[in-house]
Amino acid sequence: MENLDQLGDEILSRLEMKNGQRERVLSISRRLVQHAARAIRAAHRGDMDDADQILADADRLITEMNDAASGHADLMSAGYTLDAQKEHSEAHLVRALLRRESLPGPEALGVNDAAWLNGLGEAGAELRRAALDRIRRGDVAEAEALLDQLQDIYVFLSTVDFPDAITRGLKRTNDMVRGVTERTRGDLTVAVRQEVLKAALDRFEARASGT
Repeated sequence: MENLDQLGDEILSRLEMKNGQRERVLSISRRLVQHAARAIRAAHRGDMDDADQILADADRLITEMNDAASGHADLMSAGYTLDAQKEHSEAHLVRALLRRESLPGPEALGVNDAAWLNGLGEAGAELRRAALDRIRRGDVAEAEALLDQLQDIYVFLSTVDFPDAITRGLKRTNDMVRGVTERTRGDLTVAVRQEVLKAALDRFEARASGT
């Protein structure tokens, strides 16, 4: 046991270093979640320049977070790390979907596949919000286009058939996407019927005023 103190000091030193890395990863993950929320709000407002700036800052943060967790599988797979990756993915995907641009992949965003897939599902929920905004503005055609994207997301995620341990509960996420899709379709159907009825009333009033 003559080397116990030496071994103990070495272990404690490594644990102290790892704990410092954990605290850094946790702090950055919180900032990433905040950036994602701000970027999504800006995208919904149509302020894409602001969204782009926030996402550029978030890109630097996720690189810092991944570097801090590098070499420690438990830190890379920690819930707060993967949740931050998911939120980061969602923000980028919402921006791309609203702008009708190609979607950035997991590698480009610095996230793992499961985080990206769940982020895509969460982005689908944001499309409902965008569709409802278009319906309120009377832009039914744009709302229909957003519903088409939402449906595409649901169909794609339905093809990802792997255990929850691998996909981090993607089935639950896609169940949410299915519900969101159905509610949005229902809201859009009502809006379309109202638009048709209004057009019919306008034609009737035009004919009535012409007699």
